[in-house]
Amino acid sequence: MKFRWDNKYLYWGVTGFVVVAASMLFYFGIFQMGVLIRGISIFLHILMPILYGAAIAYLICPITNFLERKVFFRFLEHRHFHLSKRIKSVVRYVSILLSLVFMCCIIYSLLMMLLPELIRSIVNIIYNFPSYILSAQKWINDVLEGNSQLHSFFQEFLSQYSVKIEAYLTGNILPKLQETLQNFSEGVFDMLNVLKNLLIGAIVSVYILADKEGFVAKSKMWLYSFLSPERANVVIRSMRFTHKTFGGFINGKLLDSLIIGILCYIGTNLIGTPYATLISVVVGVTNVIPFFGPYLGAIPSAILILLVDPIQCIYFVIFVFALQQFDGNILGPKILGESTGLSSFMVILAILMGGGLFGIFGMFVGVPVCAVLYAMTWKIIRRSLKKRKLPTDAVDYYNIDCLDPKTLQPQKMENLNLRKKHHSHKKRAEEKEENHENGDTESKSRERDSK
Repeated sequence: MKFRWDNKYLYWGVTGFVVVAASMLFYFGIFQMGVLIRGISIFLHILMPILYGAAIAYLICPITNFLERKVFFRFLEHRHFHLSKRIKSVVRYVSILLSLVFMCCIIYSLLMMLLPELIRSIVNIIYNFPSYILSAQKWINDVLEGNSQLHSFFQEFLSQYSVKIEAYLTGNILPKLQETLQNFSEGVFDMLNVLKNLLIGAIVSVYILADKEGFVAKSKMWLYSFLSPERANVVIRSMRFTHKTFGGFINGKLLDSLIIGILCYIGTNLIGTPYATLISVVVGVTNVIPFFGPYLGAIPSAILILLVDPIQCIYFVIFVFALQQFDGNILGPKILGESTGLSSFMVILAILMGGGLFGIFGMFVGVPVCAVLYAMTWKIIRRSLKKRKLPTDAVDYYNIDCLDPKTLQPQKMENLNLRKKHHSHKKRAEEKEENHENGDTESKSRERDSK
């Protein structure tokens, strides 16, 4: 006898299994949170080379596409080569390898240019900190010579906190640096582990980029096999929007921060700012964080310059203010455009939430993540309003009190106020008329009684 599946019982069986499994996972997640987090951490640690590879592939994909389509394919077409499948494959691998080499050369060049100068600047700041405090005290004495109260206040403030800062630098920072150098061999294994993950990730990125069209095609097959065409299309469009938002924001913000860092280095050298390299790196790196980034980089840099040369601090503040105005009004809109579509309030909320949950990385990634969630949420809201035949434009909901249940048209406050006034006048007239009628009947009844 041939066994036949009953789809009805199969559906309810799978549903029951999913409900029980979800309940067990929920219970385990609530009461065994530490074990769950450790398990997720171990799982992510195992997948770290794959994650590195996916991140590297995503970052160098624009360079690979440019080399493949704009350089090699055009060159071969001008030479009248037939672009066979084998030639396209060779061009793809060559473009990927050149992209990896280009990225490695940029990272190596930046490290070799910046790292020695940064180390010298940090060590110099720590050892010369007492002299900086003395120069700051001398400058305050000269400025506040005629005001004894402010003079004594700042002297007490500097003498109190300079001792604490100097003790912290000499007692904590330098010993930790020396301890780090002494225990460098203990961290070699971790460094080698990171390098191993990066190396494996680079190899993984080659395979991902080599067959990126295949991965995309198989993902679409998987979606259309499990979802209806309409829902699969929604998922595909959402993923395209996510890619556009993430790619546009991350690549644009990195390019914007690189340009700002270079301009800051040129400008600080022209105006004679001390520690120009260190300050330019701080300003460029913190500029990656939207909204708060310029302040996070400029404020500590200004304090450092104030200790060395107060006049240069004024020049630096003016220069950074002009640089940030140029970035916010000209450079940023040209590079980023409207890649997020978020208001200023939503940007601040995304940065605070991302920073609170995931630190600096969350502050950087929070804006594009919030942009994607915000856009998807509003797509669902507009689709629901459209099904109910309600207005989908936010302008239609300004200055309205409610929607008419019969016509589903917005009722503006002015019209409602006029209607309320008209209704109140009409009600008063009716009350007057009713009172007048009551008065007539009372007078008639009185006349009858008198007769």
